[in-house]
Amino acid sequence: MAHDEEGPVTVSIARRIKPGCERDYEAWVSGITTEASSWPGYQGVNVLRPAPSTDFAYVTIYRFESWRHCHAFEVSDARRHWLDRIGDIVEGEASVKKVTGLEFWFDLPEVPVEAKPSPHKMALVITVVAYGVVLGLNLTFGGLVAGLPLWLKALIFVSAQVLIMTYLVMPRVTRLLRPWLYGA
Repeated sequence: MAHDEEGPVTVSIARRIKPGCERDYEAWVSGITTEASSWPGYQGVNVLRPAPSTDFAYVTIYRFESWRHCHAFEVSDARRHWLDRIGDIVEGEASVKKVTGLEFWFDLPEVPVEAKPSPHKMALVITVVAYGVVLGLNLTFGGLVAGLPLWLKALIFVSAQVLIMTYLVMPRVTRLLRPWLYGA
């Protein structure tokens, strides 16, 4: 990944845990998450527990606001200290994916690292989904915010749109459209 890339960075790490070490791994994830949350640019973490959709691996997904902030954490002594403590509870090597910008909306744990949808397909899906979400928000809540200043209405709707798309809509749309997005 180039040093000059702009925008948020999302990192997905899939690990297989030795049988009986699940509690230790979850404590480890909690500890390294607490460490990461104190770093500049940290935007959050999600942990997916073993399931068919994750190929029965734990998948940790963390985000930083920029490549610079993500890289600073990844090369830190603090992170290295945590990684040194994980060796006895994992099996094999971790599978790591790193995406920048809006690509994280199209990132699925079960899709190979090198697979990426084409930019025109991503743009088309984001446009259609964003249009639907904005239209729905306006039809549902437009009357409630009609008297607010334009800047505040925009802030409310953009914040709601990003949250809805990130956590509710895009994971489902990406799975639904997976054959088309990742096909030829």
